[in-house]
Amino acid sequence: MAGQPEQSAAPDSADICSLGAAALSAAYARGALTPLQVLAAIEQRIAALNPRLNAIVTANPQVQADARASSARWAAGEPLSALDGVPVTVKDNIQVRDLACCWGSRLLADHVPRVDELPVARMRSAGMLILGKTNVPEFTLEGYTDNPLFGVTRNPWNPELTPGGSSGGAVAAVAAGMGPLAIGTDGGGSIRRPASHTGLVGLKPSIGAVARCDGLPPILLDFEVIGPIARSVADARLLFDLIAGPDGRDRRSLGAAQAAGQGATAGAGMQKPLRILYVKDFGGNALDREIDASVAGACETLRGLGHSVTEGPLPFSLDFVNSFWPVLGQVGVASLFETYPQAAELVSERFVQMAAAGAAVGAPAYLRALESVDQFRAEVTAAYGDIDIIMTPSAAALPWPAATPYPDHIDGREVGPRGHALYTNWVNTCGHPAINLPCAPSASGLPIGFQLVGSYGSDRDLLDLAEAYEARALAERGAPRWPA
Repeated sequence: MAGQPEQSAAPDSADICSLGAAALSAAYARGALTPLQVLAAIEQRIAALNPRLNAIVTANPQVQADARASSARWAAGEPLSALDGVPVTVKDNIQVRDLACCWGSRLLADHVPRVDELPVARMRSAGMLILGKTNVPEFTLEGYTDNPLFGVTRNPWNPELTPGGSSGGAVAAVAAGMGPLAIGTDGGGSIRRPASHTGLVGLKPSIGAVARCDGLPPILLDFEVIGPIARSVADARLLFDLIAGPDGRDRRSLGAAQAAGQGATAGAGMQKPLRILYVKDFGGNALDREIDASVAGACETLRGLGHSVTEGPLPFSLDFVNSFWPVLGQVGVASLFETYPQAAELVSERFVQMAAAGAAVGAPAYLRALESVDQFRAEVTAAYGDIDIIMTPSAAALPWPAATPYPDHIDGREVGPRGHALYTNWVNTCGHPAINLPCAPSASGLPIGFQLVGSYGSDRDLLDLAEAYEARALAERGAPRWPA
């Protein structure tokens, strides 16, 4: 009978924590599990693992009541959505009503918003269980996860190593089974690179595909978007479909919806060979040789699906992106210092220096840079006339020690702070959708990922391609792995 528990024994706690969002929804629908049972199993796992990983930094005290309400809705056959009762965590730079939103900084240690940011409001309206907030580096401007308030987050695959950043807490939670889903932000690779370091699927949507309002002050223009993190493409799609869509308070989302409608092929794009350009050489950069070999294997998997995969350079220059990137963060931090006059006394010293550098950037120079952003976006759009997908590694390095900001050597070569991160920020600048997918792990078992970058508005076609790749990769390599 619908809504009544099955007579067979429910899965044990570990089995429950291994279930994805789609599997949980199906179990609720047939009465095999309730959201209360699932929450109990996940809270038990959080209690066991989070003290070592430090992924979730603020728990939601309301989640038990939310799970009871969701369980009642499923029992009555009246769920609010397919994701009603499915647990999710929220990155700690996305506002959740009545939960501290600290942004990894003493500056906002006491900040408790009274309103949900729009994607959170959509999840709440769908009945999802918000478990809590996940750890970030201060102001989400680092490629690893550590901050003065909550400390270091560690990688479930090896707790001595970082899960990356800035969505480090989000990916550590999902990879460790502390919830099947998370939402994070990606302003320069902050979903895709951490997902690659933890064996997850991470989607950076097109600018505007997920409407935003009622959030923290933006410091990375419109480059930073909210997207899903999951253990499968199907689960990432479920969450994306829930949080995506336009809202009149975010004018960019109206244009994104139009672009998605004009470019939507309802999967038809997967019925013909796609033109995929694989780019691993960004001006002679260092690349870990195990990542190189693993992503080359992913190219073969895509060829096995009938797509054309050729290797070559990017068909546009990144000179502007590379020169503008430091300025973008500096001006953003300078703006924060104007918004919060007490900032200089409360933030880490490096941000005091960044703010000073940003304040020294002249308005005419910044305006010219903004004009160059539009020009770069036009150049990338033109390049996609000859290709369908650009493919790269998601990160140039394997995970490094957890409390170290970045690896200073890759494949025996000395690199700077962004040597590991150079593959992702151009996608934020142009605003296209991109997804990280796992490929074969390193010899030591560490996850490796690659990114696929589609044309603007092609988010769902990109998910179609990702799902086809995932199915072929599972057939080739077997069931997904779990951290020990």
